[in-house]
Amino acid sequence: MRTPLVRYDDRISLKLESLQPIRSFKLRGALNAMRAQPPQDVVTASAGNMAQGVAWAARELGVRARIVAPEHAPRAKLDRVEALGGEVLLVPHEVWWQTMVDRGHPDVDGLFVHPVEDELVMAGNGTIGLELLEDDDDFETIVIPWGGGGLTNGIASAVKASRPDVKVVTAEPETAAPLAASFAAGEPVAVDFAPSFVDGAGGRAILPTMWPRAQELVDEAVAVPLDEVREALRLLAADVGVVAEGAGALALAVALKRHDRCVAIVSGANIDLDLYASLIG
Repeated sequence: MRTPLVRYDDRISLKLESLQPIRSFKLRGALNAMRAQPPQDVVTASAGNMAQGVAWAARELGVRARIVAPEHAPRAKLDRVEALGGEVLLVPHEVWWQTMVDRGHPDVDGLFVHPVEDELVMAGNGTIGLELLEDDDDFETIVIPWGGGGLTNGIASAVKASRPDVKVVTAEPETAAPLAASFAAGEPVAVDFAPSFVDGAGGRAILPTMWPRAQELVDEAVAVPLDEVREALRLLAADVGVVAEGAGALALAVALKRHDRCVAIVSGANIDLDLYASLIG
């Protein structure tokens, strides 16, 4: 789906990937990667949104989708994966991370669709950037939530090819912000990881292949306090009637503290409703 670009105020616009059929941008990359190859059973490692994208695409293509997910993944997201026909294997966070590093799990067979590193996935994500350039070329900065980097690298590659002057700013929860820490250190570093309601972004470390891409494409990396993410969730609902998950509110939280013309990527809206009510109430 070509998602709308709407005004938050005179300075900030919102790209509503939360309105995709699976309520997340992940559908773009999953479809692009799977359509580019002969139909076959697939595997991915995901906390929820990429799992839904792969499961949705697998259902369309008539193949089997199996999902390696961390044990702390939100039940609401896993329920939607299973409703789409995906088969979920829950593993400890360390095993889930290693599945992404190894591009597979020893107990699960199938074509591995990497949620981050797959260039076809990043190219699918890059269509967001192409739409932005067509819809509104009058922005100075794009703020993008950083989970593994596939969304940022896709959008930034597309936009900077035509507008190298555009600044790319990433947003991570401060409880899991390896890119911000790595930019500060000048080299990839691991960080202490604390799970939070921002479950679709952040992590313990940067995947090795993503660091050189980030150095080339990202101009600034920001770690966002959880209270500011919570306030951005509330403002999205109160000011523009938009529901977002924690990761989906990260970019607005950063944009609100800037002074230039920004596009904030609202990356998804898959959140447990009881948790959402407690966060914005």
